[in-house]
Amino acid sequence: MEFDHYVTRVNTRLDQYLTTQGQLTEAMRYSVLAGGKRFRPILSYCVADMFGANLDWVDSSSCAVEFIHAYSLIHDDLPAMDDDDIRHNQPSCHKRFDEAQAILAGDGLQALAFEVLVNDPLLDNQVKIDLLSSLTHAAFEMAEGQAIDLSIVDQTVSIDLLERMHRKKTGELLSCAVDLGAIVAQCSEQDRTTLKIFSQAIGLAYQIQDDVLDVEAPVGILGKQQHSDSEKNKPTYPAIIGLQESKDAYQTLYLQANDCLSDLSMDAQVLQRLIKKLQTREF
Repeated sequence: MEFDHYVTRVNTRLDQYLTTQGQLTEAMRYSVLAGGKRFRPILSYCVADMFGANLDWVDSSSCAVEFIHAYSLIHDDLPAMDDDDIRHNQPSCHKRFDEAQAILAGDGLQALAFEVLVNDPLLDNQVKIDLLSSLTHAAFEMAEGQAIDLSIVDQTVSIDLLERMHRKKTGELLSCAVDLGAIVAQCSEQDRTTLKIFSQAIGLAYQIQDDVLDVEAPVGILGKQQHSDSEKNKPTYPAIIGLQESKDAYQTLYLQANDCLSDLSMDAQVLQRLIKKLQTREF
């Protein structure tokens, strides 16, 4: 597949950063290396590659954003949060180890994300500062989105609040992945602004699509428990506006993301192909 070389690259780097040192790193490796789409690293690599940046410069950013994503999933699965027992078709971190180790594994991955950026010898200090600024902002917004998510269980909410939650919980880290690639490639401010619009559209589309897949995708493909949101009485797009309307909504957002790419100073065919791949994903 077209993007497999990015996945292979980031998996190799993730493995190198996660050297086994004891039970904590074992739990971290278990969750990070279990699999996953690696969509966020793919975005970072695609953007940087599109603007001609050396991929060696992007490795730390791609790993950092994936570490933050992995930590969020470990914590999301905890009994105090979403209480999910399955992740990537295997027991969640807290089920394989225990709750304390899962919490610490998430904490460790969050810290490691910032460490790999700070210690990257290929990046100058200003680039590191810009990368850290983008990643720390996204990590906070993601946590705030999770807080909103937990606060609206068993409640009837407006579509506006649900959209706000999705943009924070899922969208901000996806936007960050795009921004990290743009920062490393030293894009112009105009291109960064266009990429922000693009990433915000695909970020919301991606989460609405997840809501739909939670209803339709089999467990073996989904990699986690089906209907997990509805069983927890969590508001979702299909529950509020209907299944077909939700499909229409995320497809419209993908089209909007595709349209805005024409404003970039570079040929964006690679991102357009990525959008097509996302539109037909099954998990």
